[in-house]
Amino acid sequence: MKQHKRKKGPFQFFQFSVIGIANAGIDIGVLNLLLLVFHTEGSGMLVLYNTIAYTLSVANSYFWNARITFQHSAEGNNRQRIAFIIQAIISLGVNNLVFLGVNSLLFALGVPGWLRYNVAKGMAMFFSFCSSFFMIKYFVFKKTKKE
Repeated sequence: MKQHKRKKGPFQFFQFSVIGIANAGIDIGVLNLLLLVFHTEGSGMLVLYNTIAYTLSVANSYFWNARITFQHSAEGNNRQRIAFIIQAIISLGVNNLVFLGVNSLLFALGVPGWLRYNVAKGMAMFFSFCSSFFMIKYFVFKKTKKE
C-alpha cells in the first residue's frame, strides 16, 4: 500500500520525467538525423520528420510508462491502447503546431537553421510532454471504478 501511495504526485511526475528524457533523446536525435541526411526547409517535410521522430519517442514512452510510471493502473487492455493512441495524436498535433510555429518565428528573426530547429523542437517537446502527462494520468491510465 505504501508503494502505491508513493507512485502518486511528484514521484510519479519524476518517473514520467526520467522516461521523458529518454524519449527526448530519441525525438530530437531522430529529427536531427533526418535533417542531417535529408535536409529540408519545407514545412511539409519538417512535419513529416517531426512526426517520425515523435512517433518513435511515443512508442518508447508507452512501453516504459506502462511498465514503470503507471504500472499500478496500466492494464494493457484495448480501452487503454485506444486512449493512448488518441492522446498521442493530440500530443502530436500540439508538438507539430508548436514546432512549426516556433520555427517560423525564429526564421523570421533570422536564427540559423540548426539552432532554429532544435529550439523549436525543444519547445514542442515541452508543451507536448506537459499535455501528454495529464492526458495519460487522467485519461489513459486512470483507475476504473471496479478497482
